[in-house]
Order: sequence, then C-alpha cells, then structure tokens
Amino acid sequence: MLARLVAWSLAQRLLVALATAALAVAGYVAWRTLPIDAFPDIAPTQVKLILKAPGMTPEEVEQRVVVPLEMELLGIPRQVMLRASAKYALADLTLDFEQGTDIYWARQQVAERLAAVSGDLPEGIDGGLAPIATPLSDMYMFTVDGEGYTLAERREVLDWLIRPALRTVPGVADVNALGGRVRTWEVVPDRAAMAAAGLDLASLRGALESNNGNDGAGRLDDVERLGADRSRAAEERDGPARPAHSTARSTSTARSRNASTGPSA
Repeated sequence: MLARLVAWSLAQRLLVALATAALAVAGYVAWRTLPIDAFPDIAPTQVKLILKAPGMTPEEVEQRVVVPLEMELLGIPRQVMLRASAKYALADLTLDFEQGTDIYWARQQVAERLAAVSGDLPEGIDGGLAPIATPLSDMYMFTVDGEGYTLAERREVLDWLIRPALRTVPGVADVNALGGRVRTWEVVPDRAAMAAAGLDLASLRGALESNNGNDGAGRLDDVERLGADRSRAAEERDGPARPAHSTARSTSTARSRNASTGPSA
C-alpha cells in the first residue's frame, strides 16, 4: 500500500505540491494564533468576598461577620472548599468550585447568598465580590505624574479619565486607585450655636440627608390640589393661623342672631 501511495504522489505532483503548500500555510496561521501559555492557569473556579468592617477587631470580625457569612454560604452547588480569614476591620472569604464551573454562575450564587444575609450583618459593613481574577493573574502598578498639577487634580484625572478607559481593555479585571487627595465635603457643626437654636446632631444629619435627596418630576391635575399643598406647607412652616376677619365675621353673625331671636310681641 505504501508503494501505491508513493506512486500516486509521483503521478499527481501538482496536487501534492498544492496540498503541501496549503498545509504549510495552515500550520503557520495556527502557530500565530494558537493560545499557548508558558504558565497555564491551573487554578480552579474561584470567587472571593472582601468586606470592610471599620473599627472591629479580628475577634469581632470573626464572630459578627465571618460566621454568619459562612453559615449562609455553605451548601452552594458544586462548591469544593470554603475558607475565611478575619483581620483587623477586614473579612476575606474564598470559595472554590469544581473544575469547569462557569465563573459567572458561581458569582451569581455567591451574590444571592450575600444579599440574603446582608440584613443580619452589623451596620457599616461595606464591600462585596472581588474582581474576576485567579492566583496566577498579573498585577500592574503605575503612577500619574505631571508638573504643575496638585495631588487632587491628578487623582481626578485617574478616577475620571484613566480608570474608565483601562476598564474597557480586554483582560483587565479591575483598576483600583490608591493615593492622591480625594475631594470631599465636610460639615463641622458649631455645638454652641446649635444648642442656642434648639438643634441636635440628629436634626443636622436629617437636614443633610433630605437636602441631598432627589425626587422625580410630577404633575398636578387641578389648581385646588396645588392650593391645598401650599396651605399645608405654610402651616407646617409657620403654624396654623387664625385670620382676624373670620373672627369678626363670626362675632357679627352671633350678634345678629341674638338680635333676631329676641322676645316677640
């Protein structure tokens, strides 16, 4: 059979040459596009939870944050391992799933369990799912420099220009900003002036929260409702008022009634 194959190849020289050239081109294209990594990612499907608990010691983080989360996260389908670490003001939980588990499905399961237990966690707990990354992911750090720019201006450039652009790059899991000066608005109350006005810190906090609230646009169907709303707002602001003409009218009406109800002949 080998002899007949050689004889056929010699007889069909052009066809064999074209097939050889096509095979060489296909091999070159495959060599240029084949996704071969010198260090393949052998890490399993992994989901991380990072929560910040300001002011809590590791013991408090363990008892009040980690334990409720562990009780809720147990029993997720295809889960292989659950491990947690409690540090000062920080809780770190890692869940490993079986090989081949869809990472987005696993993150959805963890997010649902986290939302279910969030009401039982102490107030002020902040954080959530970590970016989609593995222990073999690369980390790149850079700085933003520029003469004549303050730290606040450079942080604004990083937050509003560089960070959104980098997050659109394929393969970038997340971009975290560190350093610089973040613009904030602080309210420093004058305790003596507030006490003289009969106000406390709760009233100040309520005023700030209501001032920062947003309401959607509405529509009034009639003018009477608009007048009623204005009257109610004026009463809440100034208190109920008693018009003088109403009192005078009621007094004159009472006098006329007394005069008309006198003894008849």
